[in-house]
Amino acid sequence: MARHEGAEHHKQAAQHHEQAARHHLEAAKHHEAGAHEKAGHHAHIAHGHHLHATHHADEAAKHHAAQHGDKK
Repeated sequence: MARHEGAEHHKQAAQHHEQAARHHLEAAKHHEAGAHEKAGHHAHIAHGHHLHATHHADEAAKHHAAQHGDKK
């Protein structure tokens, strides 16, 4: 994964953002139906995917800085 490490992190971030969006939509459906426990469950999972996405975005930025940053 060394050469394409940044790209892999971007792909993982995108996948987690997509999963978070699906869970937020599911949470909204349950919330509208009055199933607040299920809504909370999906909102919590969505937040977890957000955290994973943020981690991968951070790692992609670190990789970019290491490859292309100032090397004084």
